[in-house]
Amino acid sequence: MKPALHVILAQPRGFCAGVERAIAIVEKSLEKYGAPVYVRHEIVHNKHVVERLRAKGAIFVDELDQIPDGARTVFSAHGVAQAVEDEARARALPYIDATCPLVTKVHHEGRNHVERHGREIILIGHQGHPEVEGTQGRIPGGTHIVATAEDVARLRVRDPQALAFVTQTTLSVDDTRDIIDALRRRFPKIIGPGLNDICYATQNRQSAARQLAEQCDLVLVIGGKNSSNSNRLREIAQESGTKSHLIDDRRAFDPAWLRGVRTLGITAGASAPEDLVSQLVDCLGEHARLDVTTLNGAREDMHFNLPKSLQSA
Repeated sequence: MKPALHVILAQPRGFCAGVERAIAIVEKSLEKYGAPVYVRHEIVHNKHVVERLRAKGAIFVDELDQIPDGARTVFSAHGVAQAVEDEARARALPYIDATCPLVTKVHHEGRNHVERHGREIILIGHQGHPEVEGTQGRIPGGTHIVATAEDVARLRVRDPQALAFVTQTTLSVDDTRDIIDALRRRFPKIIGPGLNDICYATQNRQSAARQLAEQCDLVLVIGGKNSSNSNRLREIAQESGTKSHLIDDRRAFDPAWLRGVRTLGITAGASAPEDLVSQLVDCLGEHARLDVTTLNGAREDMHFNLPKSLQSA
């Protein structure tokens, strides 16, 4: 007889409103204009999403010089530097910006601090992440990037009295608390966003992952290896003292992980499709008698409108 296994699904998990909007932009563009539609960088960090859109006629490229003149173009959900948009305009590429509105809000806040108040910007985030690169390239004069409280001690700024900070949206309140505290200690006059400016999806998914870890012997996180928010969900479970694995899909699951496990938690990064969760549950059912429940977590009703050019598509 199969062993009994209690499976707890995180709530919320998977797609956030920004990811849903970005994917819909590519799909609606294909419906309205026909294939191919070129997408600069992965629309979101999940290979299943990318492969499904590629099958419909999307072509993913690293840079604009790989896109033919006149081809329909989409910018990814992570945002792009102003120079990328300027290049697209100079080439008269018909483009649609799928940047998450919460990322765009960070861009606006950073520019406002510089252009209206003359402040120097410190960006809390991970060097090399597409969102960070896009944000850097949207703020006049660039930014200082800090990823740890230790980085704050090494900062060299023009005027300690004229500073502001913004954050990468895939970081949560918990991720940034120590860094912000270090900034405020060193630069008491620094200006920054309030808690209501933190990405709701990141915070909600991390809170749910922490709840899972408290109740489970093992936590499985479905998400891409290059997904910042998915990696953080795994880290949170691990930091809570619970074994955790980040997997792309059911094919990466190892039945040996179930030894000694009575309660298993499943969550998914903000760019992971829900059907991957269902497939993993089906896979677990091949090895155990399942009792599946869902956390009583935050319910999300956020929705971002499509660009006007696609609303009738």
